[in-house]
Amino acid sequence: MNSLSPSFSCTIGHWLIQPLWLITLILLIQPALAAQALVPRPPSLSATAYLLMDADTGAILVAHKDDVKLPPASLTKMMTAYILVYELDRGNVSLDDVVRISEKAWRTPGSRMFVQEGKFVSLQNLMRGVIVQSGNDASVALAEHLAGSEAAFADLMNRHAVRLGMTGSNFINATGLPDENHYTTARDLAILAREIINAYPEHYKVYSEREFTYNKIRQPNRNKLLWRDSSVDGLKTGHTDAAGFCLVASAKRDGQRLISVVMGTKSVETRVQESQRLLAYGTRFFETYPLYEAGIELVKARVWGGSEDHLSLGLTNNLLVTIPRGQSKYLKGIMEFDQNIETPLTAGQIYGQVNVMLDDELISRRPLVALANMDEGGFLKRVTDLIRRSFNQLIEPKLDH
Repeated sequence: MNSLSPSFSCTIGHWLIQPLWLITLILLIQPALAAQALVPRPPSLSATAYLLMDADTGAILVAHKDDVKLPPASLTKMMTAYILVYELDRGNVSLDDVVRISEKAWRTPGSRMFVQEGKFVSLQNLMRGVIVQSGNDASVALAEHLAGSEAAFADLMNRHAVRLGMTGSNFINATGLPDENHYTTARDLAILAREIINAYPEHYKVYSEREFTYNKIRQPNRNKLLWRDSSVDGLKTGHTDAAGFCLVASAKRDGQRLISVVMGTKSVETRVQESQRLLAYGTRFFETYPLYEAGIELVKARVWGGSEDHLSLGLTNNLLVTIPRGQSKYLKGIMEFDQNIETPLTAGQIYGQVNVMLDDELISRRPLVALANMDEGGFLKRVTDLIRRSFNQLIEPKLDH
């Protein structure tokens, strides 16, 4: 993980005029402003809505009608499969569990895994039937097993959507079969894809499988990008007359993972080509730049009455930013942190923030937290710190208001 090599802009005088409770450190790579990044306009696609997101940072690089509510068709199955993985992660179900196929699941129209009524199918096979074969029958069987009925499962889908911040979505079924009240947005689908990729990487591997055979019927994954681009490893296709041809894809190239969402194209080939254009644009003109590692001391803060004089502050997660290519040397990290910290304190408590600037633009903000616990100091230490603190407050210059 790279970090901004600090040349502190704070002089002694700068420190003295700061309020005692707050100190600001500015970490500069280079004092000059960046030359304007030569990033062209994003491509205009033949699609109703589309979006390009950096999977690591969540930065939106391209967006067109990304908050318009649209029918998602089989992109719905991303949420269906996500809930299964969510339940697996919590130990509520196992991939070895077997599911009895109901008449409703067997009779569900549309794309099929070709399960048979009354037969028992493992959750592992149903997962692949949903993700790889896009089986509506598998989706209904999965929903009934996890929630008792498809209607109850749809309620669960909507609860998860709220939890993930998918504010433009409403799910009526587990399959994506047409319903006027069943809709989502390009932005929401990107949010869901990012969660699938980052939260459950082991299960995400299923999205890269090119084919799956069940009941002696081999079916290929409908995501043609899996064959055309070795950097693409997911996620899901969808199609109905109302939705058009849709594709959510993800590619990882040179450490950068991007998520593209294309909705409402006119053909299978168009959704593939337009997804490729989005991914190529993001790779060519942007980079995901690592700044600070989680758990590494970024700054020391003064502690009063503690067993130690200073507290190490850092981040709970790695900090990466999405920037135009070649602009990393112009990044600036501004550390704002409390200088009035008292003990006892617990690791993870927030005592400041780091603001990452590219020229005058704020591109990321993260809390600075205590990296360790600290107990109160002994009686003599507390008294000594009290005297020092009172003296500092007396000599601190009064700021103009």
